[in-house]
Parts: sequence; structure tokens; C-alpha cells
Amino acid sequence: MWLFVSIAVFFTARAVSKKLNSPILNPLLLSIGVIIPLLVYLNIPFEQYYQDNTWLNLLLQPAVVALAYPLYEQLPQIRANWRIIMLACGVGSVMAMFTSTIIAVWMNADLELIASLLGKSVTTPIAMEVSSNLGGQPAIAAILVLIVGLFGAILGYPIYSLLNITHPIARGLTMGTVSHALGTATCAEKNPQDAAFSSLALVLCGVITSILAPSFLTLAIWLMT
Repeated sequence: MWLFVSIAVFFTARAVSKKLNSPILNPLLLSIGVIIPLLVYLNIPFEQYYQDNTWLNLLLQPAVVALAYPLYEQLPQIRANWRIIMLACGVGSVMAMFTSTIIAVWMNADLELIASLLGKSVTTPIAMEVSSNLGGQPAIAAILVLIVGLFGAILGYPIYSLLNITHPIARGLTMGTVSHALGTATCAEKNPQDAAFSSLALVLCGVITSILAPSFLTLAIWLMT
């Protein structure tokens, strides 16, 4: 039953979002705002809800693979701008981990929380794996990824409009670097070119974060001593 409830709530939320045309009314955010209170009110355990949505969870992997199609369509631009792409993703990933480390140490966070924070700007499976390998809590990492992704999905395009950023490479790379899969999904609804570069940034930042995250945890340990 909960499979059909999830689908119905999401498509209703999507219709409301399109009708009111407000970035704050993100379909995922609206769906969360309906599903969670409903589960709490009916006293439905998360395990039951998750089990009923097994088919949706299985579709996540082919959905990610499908992002390769708009990427393939933009191969000429990717080849022509590979230096900019690598620089943007590299700087974005490093700054995301650096700022998390500095702020967490400044606020006297423990190492477990810092390890959970380092993967907040990459997609959930990578963030959870990075957190687990560094001694963090994968569940905390997953929640942080969701929060960061929602902020990007909600505020990304309004900020682009405010700053008059129109180039698909600029919009796609920043969205994918900061807001991973949720940002990429938002890009897919706005512009296929944005989605292509966002999905590319999502992959590259995941690789960069996986490689460099242990170094930033070492930095945190050094700063705390």
C-alpha cells in the first residue's frame, strides 16, 4: 500500500510545485512533509514503509545510470572544457570538506561527527561509505546529504537568476558539486544541458571526496591536538 501512497504523494506534490511555481515548494520537500507525519500518526514503523517501497528503491540504480544519456549528448562540450570541469569539481570538493572541517573543529565537534560531515556534498551511497570507512555514522551522513541536496534544489535556480548565471556549464557544475543527485534531478526538470554537467560533477566530486576525505580527517585531528 505504501508504494502507491508514496507515488501518489510525490506526483501530487510535483503538480502543486508546478502550479504554484515556487522554489520553496520542492516536490521532495513536500512529499517528506506529508509522508513523515502520516507514518507517525498511523504508528507505521520505517522498516515496514521501506519494505513496501522496495520497487522504488530498486529503480534508483537504473535512474542514476539514465543520467549518462544527457552526459553523452554533451560529450563535445565536455571534451572542449575538461580543464574547467576538473578545476571546478576539484575546488568545489576541497572547499566543501575544508569548510566542514574548520567549522566542526571550531565548534568542538567530535571526530565521529566530523567523519560524518566530510561526505555531505556527494551522493548518499558514497557519503555513507566514506563516513563508515572514516569511523563516522552513515545515518548522519545520509541525513546531511539530504539537507544539503534540498537546499541546493530549492535555492539553486533562484540564486542563478539573482546573479544572472545562464551558462549550462556553470549552472550544472555548481549544482552537481554542491547538491549531488537532488540538484541533478532539479536540473533535469529545468534544462537537459544543466543536467548533463550536473551528473558529471556528481560523479567527479564523489571520486575526489572518496580520495581526499581521509586527509581532511587527519587535518581535523591535527587541529584538535
